[in-house]
This record gives sequence, C-alpha cells and structure tokens, in this order.
Amino acid sequence: MSEKAAKSLKDFLLEKGYTRTKLKLTRTNHFEIKATINGIKGLFILDTGASSSCVGFEAIETFKLKVIDSEMKAAGAGAIDMLTQISKINQVKIGKWKQDKVPLILFDLTHVNTALISHNSQPVDGIIGADILKKGKGIIDYETKYLYLKM
Repeated sequence: MSEKAAKSLKDFLLEKGYTRTKLKLTRTNHFEIKATINGIKGLFILDTGASSSCVGFEAIETFKLKVIDSEMKAAGAGAIDMLTQISKINQVKIGKWKQDKVPLILFDLTHVNTALISHNSQPVDGIIGADILKKGKGIIDYETKYLYLKM
C-alpha cells in the first residue's frame, strides 16, 4: 500500500470515529501494545488468535483485580490445561478507546515471558485478545503498525 493509501485509510477510519494506537513489532514478530487496566499501565501482546484477553497471576495486585476461580482451562502458546481464574469487571483503556466491565482471564504467563525473554524481548503483563478487538471493531494496519478501535 502506498503512503497516500495508508493516509487515506487513517483519515477514513478517524472520520468514522476510530482511535489509533501505535503497535511495536517485537523480535519474536508479535505486536506489543500499551494498555491501561483499572488505571494502571501495562505492556501486552496483541493476539488475534487469543479468544480472551488475559493477564498473569502476578498481575492481580498490580491491576487491582477482583478474582474468582474459574472452571475453564487455558491452552495456547505451547501449553495446555493451565488453571485459570477470572476477573469479571475491569476497565480497559487502549489509547483513547475505553471499555468498562471487561472480563479478564488470569493464568500463568511464565511460558510466554520465558519465550519472549529468550528472544531478547520484554516480558509482558498479558495478552489483548479477540474479545477486545471485537468490542472495539478492531482494524490492524500491519504496514504502518497501528491498531484502530471504534469509540
């Protein structure tokens, strides 16, 4: 896509009420995104293949999460049958986009962060998944590395 076409996509989406947030491509070829949960800033992987947005167990206090046990088992990124907890009512903010009452799944992110660190990438607080992308009618511009979310 030419620079002119990229600008027109940006202008079109901004006119339609979208916000845009910069993405950073890591050495592991993941997009990192900064987000705020319950007023606390964190670093996340943007993962269109993750059905639910997640944070690590160690983030319970950091993000002031009210947690209950969950029957659901998590699977992904090379691990299966991981125990989970859920925090049902959270405010998530990405750039200027904000959503209240967002459920978050909590599980052990050690395997994810171990892989990131072994590739000289920063560890993350969690994963922004398809649930948030759907709520925000998310559009990813891979060329310019921006995420667009509808207000």
